[in-house]
Order: sequence, then structure tokens, then C-alpha cells
Amino acid sequence: MHMLPFTKQQFFDVFIAHGGAIWPLQILAYALAVIALVIVFTRPRWNHSFITIVLAAMWLATGLLYHMAFFAAINNAAYLFGALFVIQGLAFAYVATVRSTLEFGFSNDFSGWAGLLLAIYAIVAYFVIGILLGHPAIGVPAFGFTPCPVTLFTFGMLLLTTSRVPSWLLAIPVLWSIIGGTAAFLLGVPQDWVLLFSGIGSVAILRFRSR
Repeated sequence: MHMLPFTKQQFFDVFIAHGGAIWPLQILAYALAVIALVIVFTRPRWNHSFITIVLAAMWLATGLLYHMAFFAAINNAAYLFGALFVIQGLAFAYVATVRSTLEFGFSNDFSGWAGLLLAIYAIVAYFVIGILLGHPAIGVPAFGFTPCPVTLFTFGMLLLTTSRVPSWLLAIPVLWSIIGGTAAFLLGVPQDWVLLFSGIGSVAILRFRSR
């Protein structure tokens, strides 16, 4: 714990304060995620932009409403983290509105199933594990508004693409998978342990798939 500028209790208190402040926006995040998964299977014509915009909104909200507004109170590095999340959010917004290069759809292959499992883990299992560990519901890192669930969901959705995923779009999520995943071991957040391997694993799957 001496490696971190805050205590474990301070870390979890931030989630409680943040969760209470943004309630009931968490419900909106869950609804958008479910719609995104439905779109992956039904593939309506407008699916590509919608899902990418959802990812953009989640990264922007996490950067501004979690890192900069709350986590910065106990860790000055949160301003840097927040800036990275805002940049990633803007990158997704650019892809959604200008480039339109990401296409989503479920494929019955390793990439498709890995993506679906990661997305469901981020949406459902992450919260359940937090509750089982004894955290209050409002204190479990909010899906759609906190870095680790958002990053896990992002990797899940990118694995559910049917198009090539640009390498530059993966850089910040992979970086956070290392930062957040490493911190999870120091802070005792077992639901985040998956995060440490999700970045490298997702990149490997996407590279193999593109060949």
C-alpha cells in the first residue's frame, strides 16, 4: 500500500461518494449497454455509430465525472488519467462521426465469444462480485462511469466488431488495463484482476483475427 498516495479506505470511499452523486445515471448506462448488445445480434443499419457513440460517452463521463471530479481528491494523477479518458472518448466520437470505420456484429468464433463474455462480465458479474465482497451497491464502481468496468466493456465491444480495429484506438485502453489491473492487486479488487490480462489478450485476438 505504501506505493499508492491514498489508503484502501479512501479509495473505496470515493466510489461511494461518486456513485451517490451520479445516481440514477447508472441505470442509463446499463440500458445503453443492453441496447448495444441487442444491436450486435440484430445488426440494424445504424448500429455502428450508436455503439461507438456509447463508448465515447462512457470514456468522456469517466474522465470528467470520476477521475477529475472525484478521484483527484485523493490522487493528483487523476487529472492525467482523466485527460487520457477524455482523449479516448474524443477518439471514439471521431470514429463514430467522421471515419465510421467500426462495424459491430456477433461472430460465432473465439473473438465473438470472448467479446460477449467480457461485455457481460463488465455489465453483470462485476457488480455481483462487488456485492458479494460486501460493498454497498452505491459503492461498487459504477458501470459506464468508472474506469475499470468501462475498459472491460470497451474490450468486449471491440472484440465484437466485424471490421478491423485501428491500433491507435487500442493504445489508451491497453495502457489503462495495465495501470488499473496492477492497482487492483495492491488494493484488493478481485473483479479487476481480469482487467490486467484483458488488454494484451484483446490485442492478441484482434491481431490473430485480422490475419
